[in-house]
Amino acid sequence: MSVNGVGWIAAIIIGGLAGWLAEMVMKSNTGIFMNIVLGIVGAVVLNAILQALNLGVFGVGWVAYLITGFIGACLLIWAGRLVRR
Repeated sequence: MSVNGVGWIAAIIIGGLAGWLAEMVMKSNTGIFMNIVLGIVGAVVLNAILQALNLGVFGVGWVAYLITGFIGACLLIWAGRLVRR
């Protein structure tokens, strides 16, 4: 079983990295657990959005998962800030 072409352990590691990068860029103050969650959920959400729009831009593999996780996590942080205001 895999997530976007990477295994579950790799998804957790790459998701954590993507979430951490998003935390640095968006200047949010989340912990390591939230970084992992944001990276994984961000990748899943962005992949769903891209598939719904028929845009399979990033492909499959760990680099694609990192890119989609990073962008998705940034979008989730942005959306969370909008809701809190």
